[in-house]
Formats: sequence, structure tokens, C-alpha cells
Amino acid sequence: MPQLDTSTWFNMILFSLITLFIIFQLKFSKFNFYTTPLPKTTNMTKNPNPWESKWTKIYSPLSLPLH
Repeated sequence: MPQLDTSTWFNMILFSLITLFIIFQLKFSKFNFYTTPLPKTTNMTKNPNPWESKWTKIYSPLSLPLH
């Protein structure tokens, strides 16, 4: 039974990794990255709430008169 020749394995693995690296670099170079979004100026509009126009008094139970 012949011995398994492993002398070329290092070269094969090395060139495979280099080829994969090049392929991934080419794929990523064609990828379009989005630009950084610019801040949008917004005008703060105040919505009138019905409870803001009325004066309300909140009574706590301790401040109510005793019977």
C-alpha cells in the first residue's frame, strides 16, 4: 500500500486561501455602500392639548376636608 503524498497539501491550501481572498475582495469592491445620511432639519410644532388651556386643580385625599 503506497504512502499518501502530502507534500503538495500546503501549496494547495495556501493557493486556495489566496484565491478565496481575491474573490471576496472583488465581490466587496462591487458592493455599493450607502452614504452617511444627512441630518434633516425638522420644525417642532406644538399641538394644542385640550387640558393645557383649562385650569385644573388636583385634590389629594389628605387635603380634602373631613366630614
